[in-house]
Amino acid sequence: MAQTYFTEDHEWIRVEGDIATVGITNYAQEQLGDLVFVELPEKGRSIAKGDTVVVVESVKAASDVYAPLAGEVTDVNDGLSDNPGLVNSAAEKDGWLWKMKLADKAALDGLMDRAAYDATTA
Repeated sequence: MAQTYFTEDHEWIRVEGDIATVGITNYAQEQLGDLVFVELPEKGRSIAKGDTVVVVESVKAASDVYAPLAGEVTDVNDGLSDNPGLVNSAAEKDGWLWKMKLADKAALDGLMDRAAYDATTA
């Protein structure tokens, strides 16, 4: 069963086995406004925790999306190239940004659960 974690930078990470799917939270997309462009990473890219992995641009501003954990990019949501607004309409589901193979699952312990994250945005 997948477990979902959250970061202080408003990313979510859903883990199944050693593969994690990463996106921005609904709160983050609301703050950004309507997205008009998403710059996705290359498959196979090694990333360290805190690296800028994706840039999202809205009608308001551009914003970096950071790696919540270290690993290697295994897949990207190619549908966002033609439809960046999918992040707005389904930020925590079909609007995911990239998938990655985790370097160290123990690092998940430093992330928040939904209740802790929601408390930071209240």
